[in-house]
Amino acid sequence: MQKIGVFVCHCGTNIAATVDVKAVAEALGREPSVALSVEYQYMCSEAGQNMIKDAIREYGLTGIVVCSCSPRMHEATFRKTATAAGLNPYMVEIANIREQCSWIHKNIEEATEKAIILGRTAIAKVLLNAPLTAGESPVVKRALVIGGGIAGIQTALDIAEAGYEVDIVEKNPTIGGKMTQIDKTFPTLDCAACILTPKMVDCAQHEKIKIYSYSEIESVSGFVGNFSVKIKRKARYVDETKCTGCGLCTEKCPQKKVPNEFNMGMDNRRAIYIPFAQAVPKIATIDADYCTMLKSGKCGVCAKICSVGAIDYKQQDQIIEEKYGAIVVATGFNPIKVDKYDEYAYSQSKDVITSLEFERLTNAAGPTSGTLLRPSDGKHPHTIVFIQCVGSRCTPEKGKSYCSKICCMYTAKHAMLTREKYPDTDVYVFYIDVRTPGKNFDEFYRRAVEDYGVHYIKGAVGKVVPRADGTLDVQGSDLIMNEQLHIKADLVVLAAAIEPDKSARPLATMLTASMDTNDFFTEAHAKLRPVESPTAGIFLSGACQGPKDIPETVSQASACAVKVVGLLAKDKLTCNPCVAHSDELMCNGCGQCANVCPYGAITYSEKEFRMADRTTKMRRVAYVNPAVCQGCGACTVTCPSTAMDLYGFSNEQIMAEVDAICK
Repeated sequence: MQKIGVFVCHCGTNIAATVDVKAVAEALGREPSVALSVEYQYMCSEAGQNMIKDAIREYGLTGIVVCSCSPRMHEATFRKTATAAGLNPYMVEIANIREQCSWIHKNIEEATEKAIILGRTAIAKVLLNAPLTAGESPVVKRALVIGGGIAGIQTALDIAEAGYEVDIVEKNPTIGGKMTQIDKTFPTLDCAACILTPKMVDCAQHEKIKIYSYSEIESVSGFVGNFSVKIKRKARYVDETKCTGCGLCTEKCPQKKVPNEFNMGMDNRRAIYIPFAQAVPKIATIDADYCTMLKSGKCGVCAKICSVGAIDYKQQDQIIEEKYGAIVVATGFNPIKVDKYDEYAYSQSKDVITSLEFERLTNAAGPTSGTLLRPSDGKHPHTIVFIQCVGSRCTPEKGKSYCSKICCMYTAKHAMLTREKYPDTDVYVFYIDVRTPGKNFDEFYRRAVEDYGVHYIKGAVGKVVPRADGTLDVQGSDLIMNEQLHIKADLVVLAAAIEPDKSARPLATMLTASMDTNDFFTEAHAKLRPVESPTAGIFLSGACQGPKDIPETVSQASACAVKVVGLLAKDKLTCNPCVAHSDELMCNGCGQCANVCPYGAITYSEKEFRMADRTTKMRRVAYVNPAVCQGCGACTVTCPSTAMDLYGFSNEQIMAEVDAICK
């Protein structure tokens, strides 16, 4: 005879304010096979867990139902509690009466009735639960970091310092990411390159770190502790083992008119190039789209002058396969394209630029060697207007609904640096709100206003109109003074919203990782597991998860590294026993389950069956590898013959829950 214990949590007032907890406990106590039904203020507390342990021992409970918050929060907690009292942990069910009930209802009677129904469904399921035993799988002591920006670099260094091998995969020819394009960093105004390049060199020289630059992820299979990843190393047409980075080929290449993406297209580079002086690895790359030799077979200048014979025009893309125990996503961000914002005349005037383009204009390694000049005529601008929130905090049709977080601070930085270096320049900033939530950020903004004389105008710019004399008419509103403004500007700088890198969405599909509607990766729990993906073994670092500044990115990168090290430190991992299995007698070998399995856990084999007439027949049947299966259930809903089922979530259990709801 089964004896079920029901434990209903008040969760302070999170549940009790909307649900009559005592009534729920009394109602569930009348359900068949329920030997005990009690309520308590905080079931997850030590006292609450001790109550459950004592009840399991005293009443000889064969299963327990905890009516509380989401199983994402405390399912592991209550399973450990059951184990400590001698009960199989998979005889525990959670009825989510907080997120699915009290938080979404205001009427107490309605919420209480629903809580009783949710509790009843959990009882129906636990009655059909069977004790399960978790298996074990080995851990590959190696980590993969996807993305070589400051987030990926910091994560890789911290993991490597803990003694584990790390591979960095970066799609560009060099690591460093967006930070390599920045001149100064807020709020300290120290040199970005001075901070970043030593870390880049540390990565290149660290014995535990291997850099796959100019490479992309081709496919990912496997599971936590044992991922198999195919990496495509794109052809550089330069032998990395021979190239010394001398740069002679980049000086002699006759193809000079290739837009320089590192300088945001504001100057040109050669068809063979090294992105910037401190690039890591410092290896030349031939751009196949512009190289005359690769396109027509004529030229070959770089090969003739290369003294070490590093040029290889016949080089092909390579696919390599590696095993990893953990994967870190650090794919970063990009500014949105502002071409569609015609009201700001970005596509009409060269003197309307984005903030990242402004960074390159003020950088000593930029197209103007750090001298601030107008792109249109190379003259010094005497009036600059910065426009905030271009594409941020607006309707989905116009851009992004979220705040891009870093724009207010980098605009204040740009304004201060401009006024410091060019005191004769008037600087105006049109803003909706100034958001400065970080340490010393508000003081930084106030310095721009009070010490540097930057004119902050609360209001929106309606239009930017190019004038015949080469200046720009900025038409905006001052909401505080309640007046319309026309500012004759020499340069307009747009603080463009930031968005996830375009590689994020296809990568998430390969990793079976969750994303939000804006294509940012979703964490397992915003407060308790902020650097972990809901997919086990996948971790998040930096702006792939949401807009972040450099200090926050570095902090998260180190936190991510700690989680990875915690995983790699284990020799074995406990597997999830709630995995799929096939009824061979019902399986017809159609292959639909294997087609939908995101983990590649299902294979097929020929098996001999004895027929009714005592003859034997070979038949193709499905086999599930329990070490690979993650229990997602996709195969069970796809199988046309209902041969696939899931331990812990069988068809019988699910139908029992449905019956309990309709009862």
